[in-house]
Amino acid sequence: MPDTRPPLGGLPEGGQIRRLALIGTKGAVGRSRDFTRQALHDWSWLPGVTDEQQEVAEDVLLLVSELVTNANLHAGGAVELLLHGTKERLRVEVSDDSLQQPVPRTPYQASRPGGHGLHIIARLSDAWGSELRATGKSVWIEVATP
Repeated sequence: MPDTRPPLGGLPEGGQIRRLALIGTKGAVGRSRDFTRQALHDWSWLPGVTDEQQEVAEDVLLLVSELVTNANLHAGGAVELLLHGTKERLRVEVSDDSLQQPVPRTPYQASRPGGHGLHIIARLSDAWGSELRATGKSVWIEVATP
């Protein structure tokens, strides 16, 4: 079945990539959320026209916070935030200098403090993973266009 969703406003054919350098910056989580919020506005995800669109956009902001927080807590700090928006999906990548792959806490206990980040990421994104780079890794999520 062909994709009949209208293209997101502000996105050229083939999509758009936006990058935010985070090395040595203070308030990386807040800056990353603000940067992502602006991209979502530019791409017409915000304000949401439907409840679903609004909820997905809010989930994306939470996911960005979780990815950057995890990089700061477990990988020596986030290096870069990358957003790749297309008609079909949004891919968010957070790079850091650690070669250690993220591992969800097991067994997962919702009542236990901490260790919820990757479980939130897995629940709210359509897909997630990590890729080793020459000087670290990138943890990514993908969310379908609402």
